Amino acid sequence: MTEKKMTMMDYVLESAPAIAHNVDRSKELTAALVKDFTEKDYKTIWIIASGSSFNGSNCARAFMREYLNCEVKIVTPYTFTNYENNMGDDDFGFVISQSGYSTNSIEALEKLKAMGKKAIGLTGNLDSDFKDHADELVEYGVGIETVGYVTKGVTTLAEFLMLFSIEAALVKGIMDAEQADSLKAEIKKTADAHKIVTEETLKFYETNYKAMTSMTSAYVCGFGASYGTALEGALKIGETIQIPSVAYEMEEFLHGPNLQLTPNYTLFFVDGMDHCSKRVSEIYHAVRTITDEAYIITNDPTVDDDHAIRLPFDTNPLIAPLYSLPFFQIISYKVTEDTHKWEKHPLYNIFKEKVACKTENYVDTEC
Repeated sequence: MTEKKMTMMDYVLESAPAIAHNVDRSKELTAALVKDFTEKDYKTIWIIASGSSFNGSNCARAFMREYLNCEVKIVTPYTFTNYENNMGDDDFGFVISQSGYSTNSIEALEKLKAMGKKAIGLTGNLDSDFKDHADELVEYGVGIETVGYVTKGVTTLAEFLMLFSIEAALVKGIMDAEQADSLKAEIKKTADAHKIVTEETLKFYETNYKAMTSMTSAYVCGFGASYGTALEGALKIGETIQIPSVAYEMEEFLHGPNLQLTPNYTLFFVDGMDHCSKRVSEIYHAVRTITDEAYIITNDPTVDDDHAIRLPFDTNPLIAPLYSLPFFQIISYKVTEDTHKWEKHPLYNIFKEKVACKTENYVDTEC
């Protein structure tokens, strides 16, 4: 019997149970990284990551800063290796690559070693080339994901960084056991919220089928924790549907990018469900004066249901990315599947041969 080929959608559906499972093993899952971080009183965390790992880290950054009482800096591996690596004794860093085969991430591990720092690698594959370059490997709870357009990996990475923050805060005495248990319970509840958003997104897609399958360019905007969701949303739309897709911090969108808007543009706004929600709605409604193809993840009753994905969940806004991410993952998958856009331009293969970003041991899983 032929083994079923997994799809993006399959891994979206696996994300919710993975969220719940990882909460149940939080202490064990994060133990190695917590031990490394709590050996000293570090003031800043450097997360070195690219692509969806960069975006997943941004989904967790606000949570980490809030509960660890330290600064969290996210920098891409190439920039870290070549330009921005002025880490001091009070700085703690690690490199993330879900595949473990990204050449820029491997170079960043070697850069850490050259600087006299411990080269810690977070990955979804302990048997990858990362093992030959890291001083310590940490598997962050994604399991296997064979589709290159990662979905489960982004969600579980963001969750891992949140759980790490909780467990480290406990060890450092910043947080007591009662607060830690409460936060972990909230994170576990997002597994059910993830399922609901998945179901609602599928309904949204059917309602807005013509608009979704006719997109020619897209903006995705968010504030705070929701900015991480916007970053990943724009990446997913661009790499699968293959249209220009850009993420902006919500207010920065008004300082230039808005000038090129026409009725042909599609825009997505991610409401962080916090004190900035009113501003998100204001911008959304203003955009609707130019284009009808504006959509928003929100509970704001002033938005009609056909243009909204509702999040009727009473949770900490800092963990909202764990259940808002599937909206963009599903839309990207469904549009690409229905419009048969998985294949790239024939010249793309020549491009890949000239500028490889994975090691020779990597098995291409993009299609």
